[in-house]
Amino acid sequence: MSHRPIAHSPDLLRLQNEGYDLVIRGGYLLVRDVPFVDARRTVQRGTLIVKLDLSGDIANKPPDHVAYWIGEHPCHSDGTKIHSIENGSPPQDLGHGTRADFLFSAKADYRDYHHKVTTYVGRIAGEAAKLDPSATACTFPEIPAEDGDIVFRYIDTASSRSGITAVNSRARGKRIGIVGLGGSGGYVLDLVAKTEVAEIHIFDGDVFSQHNAFRSPGAPTLQQLAERPHKVCHFASIYGSMHRGIVVHDAFIDESNLGLLGGLDFCFVCVDRGQSKRRIVERLTENSTPFIEVGIGVLLGDGQLGGLVRVTTSTADTRRMAAPHISFATDEFGENEYTTNIQIAELNALSAVLAVIRWKKLLGIYRDARDEYNAGFSIATGEIAVEGLR
Repeated sequence: MSHRPIAHSPDLLRLQNEGYDLVIRGGYLLVRDVPFVDARRTVQRGTLIVKLDLSGDIANKPPDHVAYWIGEHPCHSDGTKIHSIENGSPPQDLGHGTRADFLFSAKADYRDYHHKVTTYVGRIAGEAAKLDPSATACTFPEIPAEDGDIVFRYIDTASSRSGITAVNSRARGKRIGIVGLGGSGGYVLDLVAKTEVAEIHIFDGDVFSQHNAFRSPGAPTLQQLAERPHKVCHFASIYGSMHRGIVVHDAFIDESNLGLLGGLDFCFVCVDRGQSKRRIVERLTENSTPFIEVGIGVLLGDGQLGGLVRVTTSTADTRRMAAPHISFATDEFGENEYTTNIQIAELNALSAVLAVIRWKKLLGIYRDARDEYNAGFSIATGEIAVEGLR
């Protein structure tokens, strides 16, 4: 079974995006989980089958007006057969393990497969909806990805539904590094894992502790926290369920393993240890690797939290301007409350969102009118100050 004809044919893709459960098998398009009424006036589920005519991976106009059906003969809501589509043909073996119980005939000049499928489904499922208004063929099933086809373990229907698959494909094939998963790095991973990058290398040598649960994405159980998993393993177990390319590095970056940063197309630096960050930044610069460094400075004063969320972008064009904004102190503002684990998940998430948006601008996914190299969000004013080349 291949999903490529669905992805490459607008009419089939439209059906998938509308939530129909589609399978291509042996030259036929199977539309599964279609509700129908049986002779006992009970709502059941069946499978509609139509011949699939292709030119390569692209669907042509349907070659005929007939369709096959697996299940009991569909009825009207009163339990009488839908005679308008009835045909006297016996059950047929269509091959590849598919055996049709009935052949239907609804004559029309079908423009495409969307037109044909929705016409048949409308006649059949419409009767079921009279008995059960919730009965629909648009079930939005999980769609597993094909091995070796894309990096996801199931199809990205969000991009196809929005018509932005081609735009999002600009991340395809990239090798991305995320150094530090204490807070912001976890949210960066959450966002990057939803892109088509080939590999996501995650670096952290710490364990996932209880305080991390309150400033990271997800909601671990008490049992999971009691097991004290390593951060990289904890996050890999979550996002590896979606993205095939999670590469784990269970270590802090120091002089002994700086070589692990080699070969990356881009890196997110999400660490607050100044000396370690300095080594990372220097090696990424030596490797000519573009990177984004995030920083959060939070201070407690008069019973309230204030401070700044900063995102600094260092590329071949912005290295000189970005460098002064990268802090190598243990924290942003000296006695920084962030290092005492005040729970500020929303600021971690914000820094990750700003960083990933900036990265996507560099890829050409988002428009970029500023070529920014530094951005800072003020908690108190809600303003974002941006410094850019334009």
